[in-house]
Amino acid sequence: MLIHGSCHCQNLRFRLHWPDDALPIPARACGCRFCRKHGGVWTAHPAARLELEVSDPAAVIAYAFETRTADFQVCARCGAVPWVVSEIDGRAYAVVSVNAFDDVDAALLQRAEVSFEGEALADRLQRRATRWIPLDLAPTLAEAAR
Repeated sequence: MLIHGSCHCQNLRFRLHWPDDALPIPARACGCRFCRKHGGVWTAHPAARLELEVSDPAAVIAYAFETRTADFQVCARCGAVPWVVSEIDGRAYAVVSVNAFDDVDAALLQRAEVSFEGEALADRLQRRATRWIPLDLAPTLAEAAR
């Protein structure tokens, strides 16, 4: 299943190739302060494929907080956060915001609240490396992601 998504102004766009046998799509509402304030509801699947496009890399803000192990890609034009990137052992992994999906039937989403409070850093990185989407960053995207 091919899912298109973007920030509001289309500066940050993605194509998510979701495995057909992985429906419904988990939509995890993160309970951290940043995600609560931004309406962060994320999804990932290790067998998914993600293609990212950035029209204007200068209009991307990479925001990291607390453990500084993930960069929230914020569009400086419209303020939306369509994806998050985490680099682990030289490999990039990502989650995407289901709120940034274009024209996806809400019935395909399985919403749940999650909390990672108290999760040890090593466990957090291991969870991301096994559950997030492996990502090959093109050079211009790698610069925008930092």
